[in-house]
Amino acid sequence: MTLDELEQIVAARATAPADESWTAKLLAKGPEKCAEKFGEEAIEAVIEAVKGDRDRLTSEAADVLFHLLVMLKSRDVALADVMAELDRRQGQSGLQEKAKRS
Repeated sequence: MTLDELEQIVAARATAPADESWTAKLLAKGPEKCAEKFGEEAIEAVIEAVKGDRDRLTSEAADVLFHLLVMLKSRDVALADVMAELDRRQGQSGLQEKAKRS
């Protein structure tokens, strides 16, 4: 599965009735709740990375990617826009890009 395919799944589930779709239910609670859920999943992934549990980290990383796309959907940010930003940054080092943000 690609991130583009996962984004399409999130979009399809977003239009389902909230009582039939976790994604629709989460989106109905608003962007703040979507961001909170993404943060929870990210923290869980960090914990598993520190613990060194490869299988649990894999599972939590999948949750992070899914909930990132839900959070982006909640704010109408397309994955293509995120990828375009990554493309824009490709021509410079991470240190140069970070210095420009300061």
